[in-house]
Amino acid sequence: MVRRVTEMVCASGLTQVIVVVGADAEKVEAALAGLPVELVRNRAWREGMSTSLRTGIGALRPEIAAVLVVLADQPAVTSGLLQELVERYRATQAAIVAPFYRGRRGNPVLFDRSLFPMLLAVRGDRGAREIIEQHAKQIERVACDDPAVVQDVDTLEDFEAATRSARRGRDPSAAD
Repeated sequence: MVRRVTEMVCASGLTQVIVVVGADAEKVEAALAGLPVELVRNRAWREGMSTSLRTGIGALRPEIAAVLVVLADQPAVTSGLLQELVERYRATQAAIVAPFYRGRRGNPVLFDRSLFPMLLAVRGDRGAREIIEQHAKQIERVACDDPAVVQDVDTLEDFEAATRSARRGRDPSAAD
């Protein structure tokens, strides 16, 4: 699953692709062998997901204007969506650009460099949700017809459902 997501990110044409690895770092690094990415180890991964966010942002080159935070557990998100988020950011320079499926905010989310200090201040086992909520009026909303942006994969069954629905182009929560 990690390789699938990483290949999709690489296909989107981003300037810099960083993969933060923590638990099972060696296995993840082996799974990503040969991909044009920068692997960065998060040695504090036991302290929660905020440490991965901080590790990734800390590895960005100084000329990078924004970060697109892509979750490894969303295998059905497409490179086209990533490109659309980046294009919307370039057009609007919004502090946050996020996909919305049926009115519900999804992932991945793009953050302007002006928010990096706040992202670096997040602690514990949480991501950037509070920052997104604090800046709700600054979000550039990208309407998305794909439920993949609101799904995450926690089990093999979730993965199979997400990839099946991506192939069929439909909501996996809909009845068969």
